[in-house]
Amino acid sequence: MLIICPKCKVKLKIPDEKVSPEGSRFRCPRCSTVLLVKKPVKRFKERDDSLVMIAHSDPTVVNKVSRMLTSEGYRVITASDGIEAMVKSLKEHPFLVIVDVALPKIYGFEVCKRIKERKETEDIKVILITSVYDRSRYKREPSSLYGADEMIEEPEIENQLLEKIRLLKEGKKEEYKKEEPSLQAPSTVSPPQQQFEQHSYTETKVESTEDADIQRARRLVRTILSDILLYNPKQVEESIRNGTFKEAFSNQLKEGYKLYQARIPQEVRDKGDFFNEEIEKFLEEKKRNMAE
Repeated sequence: MLIICPKCKVKLKIPDEKVSPEGSRFRCPRCSTVLLVKKPVKRFKERDDSLVMIAHSDPTVVNKVSRMLTSEGYRVITASDGIEAMVKSLKEHPFLVIVDVALPKIYGFEVCKRIKERKETEDIKVILITSVYDRSRYKREPSSLYGADEMIEEPEIENQLLEKIRLLKEGKKEEYKKEEPSLQAPSTVSPPQQQFEQHSYTETKVESTEDADIQRARRLVRTILSDILLYNPKQVEESIRNGTFKEAFSNQLKEGYKLYQARIPQEVRDKGDFFNEEIEKFLEEKKRNMAE
């Protein structure tokens, strides 16, 4: 811990292990003042081992997971975006946070990273729900789990979630069988060139008043971006620093746009350029996080 001598104002670094629970006395090396040093009072809530938080923007997934957990005797709280997930993890201190990588406002992998980096919440277990949009392309474990204790693909929740939680309770972690990445050739179908180059963007805040179709469109784009980041974290960060993200991942973005066109009706796409809006918000958020 770091303390300041009240007399000469020199900063002193005291190892935590040298401070007893009742407090220990140290002499300032500059002015010889004797200081009584006590460990700071723990100000955060103890972890509640009966409480689980589900952080997901899709009510269908939230309801499904809630039913599974309550049937096992857990109490459940929910969060629909990354900011709410961070606030509740600090305030409620659940045993486990089950977080979707494609959360709005703050991506789930960033929520996980922040939970694990904070002293107050580092003991919270985290399971990342990955949202692989092209299962034939990603046939391997992600390159980084951002400190998460476990991961689960969304289609496997019903079959695997309770077993993963049991293993975490016992202090164990599932061993993954790693597979070689798919050699599938990238799709050659691309959106109009202006979708990815020299386009003028305006960041639009996602309001709760947006209709469900628009929210679904935004969530799909976040899923595509979160998958790119999960499987290529170093390359993504490097390309964002260099300002070359769209060029470096042009094939993935083209494939994602093809999927976006297939799944999101034209009448919804006509309401706004949600695909590129979410890409720009993703890049801005990553730039802020890297600058911190």
